Amino acid sequence: MTLRATGRRTFSSLSVPNYRKYFTGQAISLIGTWMQTTAQSWLVLTVTHSATDLGLVVALQTLPVLLLGPYAGVIADRVDKRRLMVVLQSAMGVQALALGVLTLAGTATFADISVLAVVLGLNNCFENPARQAFVLEMVGAGDLRNAVSLNSTLVNAARAVGPAIAGVFIATVGTGWCFVANAVSFVAVVVSLVTMDVRSLEPTPPAQRQKGQLREGLRYVARTPELGIPLLMMGLVGMLAYEFQVTLPVAAQRVFHGGSESYGLMTAAMGIGAAVGGLVSAARGRTGIRSLVVTAVIFGVVIMATALSPDAAVAYVALVFVGFASVSFLAMGNSTLQLEAEPQMRGRVMALWSVAFLGSTPVGGPLIGWVSARAGARVGLAVGAASCLVAAGLGIVALRARRARGGAPPLPRVIDPRPL
Repeated sequence: MTLRATGRRTFSSLSVPNYRKYFTGQAISLIGTWMQTTAQSWLVLTVTHSATDLGLVVALQTLPVLLLGPYAGVIADRVDKRRLMVVLQSAMGVQALALGVLTLAGTATFADISVLAVVLGLNNCFENPARQAFVLEMVGAGDLRNAVSLNSTLVNAARAVGPAIAGVFIATVGTGWCFVANAVSFVAVVVSLVTMDVRSLEPTPPAQRQKGQLREGLRYVARTPELGIPLLMMGLVGMLAYEFQVTLPVAAQRVFHGGSESYGLMTAAMGIGAAVGGLVSAARGRTGIRSLVVTAVIFGVVIMATALSPDAAVAYVALVFVGFASVSFLAMGNSTLQLEAEPQMRGRVMALWSVAFLGSTPVGGPLIGWVSARAGARVGLAVGAASCLVAAGLGIVALRARRARGGAPPLPRVIDPRPL
């Protein structure tokens, strides 16, 4: 395959004008989001000096997803997703501005941070399933895997850039300006949504309002192993492994004896690896339970390597591979669910994906924070590594059970997003 053909395959979804516009807006906004994520973790540590409190704030931010996530999926299936995203993205900009003003004024308390974390969590709860399902409406089924992988690449490229900028901001002008910068960055994504060519979208017909739609979605997932198994694996990994907002700042400060710059470099290293992983996922387009199992094993191994790193330099290298594996696992799971779900159920299925990935944090965040506070960040990371291996084991059991019933598991699927 020629280099040009590989490039066309890797970036095929960007040939869709609406998605290209959305992608550009997201690129700007996500840098601000990662600046806020980094600054918020550091702000909590400087205000409370407690890893447990840091885990609590992360939990509060994701608690709405756990409590309301399935209902948010019902809403996403009923309404115009683009309009809902415009409203919620605007509200998140206001939340970031409020936190920035309080921090710059020197009056931000742990209670203030906690309340605003809940506000952000409520917005994320309803925005996530709408945004996940909206990708298909922009690009169509042929480019879905590619678009999901490129979006994961974008998120993690921003993870490489945002925390590095946040580290500079924190060290020079102060933490509060990270939040202000994030507030401004939301303008880009809102403009991209408002100025889209709606005639080129392929909207899913909205589900009619009726009783039992939430239960219907849960029953649908329960009777569909191609959906239920990836969600179960993601729930376990999301609860214990994806708590890097808790483990990395504690590791930077207490294991490697660094400051905000060290934490920013650790997060940036993950972002670099994830950006590469996202591009590889975009080019290969693998989905399916078997691929998830293999990736979960790799994810667990590289997290454990990070936990055992003798110094910060080795940890930075290990985190590059952690980022690569993390985005591969997310992209595979996300694409698998979207392609297996029936169109009228997609919002509810992706809401359950958000519950599995983010909604599990109210349990995992405080738990990993407590473990990191008592036993150290290395043990907190090791617990996450173990969860990946257990999730892989669950996937293997499910595959063997399917084989025993006479249905051989399908090979991982690879697609050409469009003919070359």
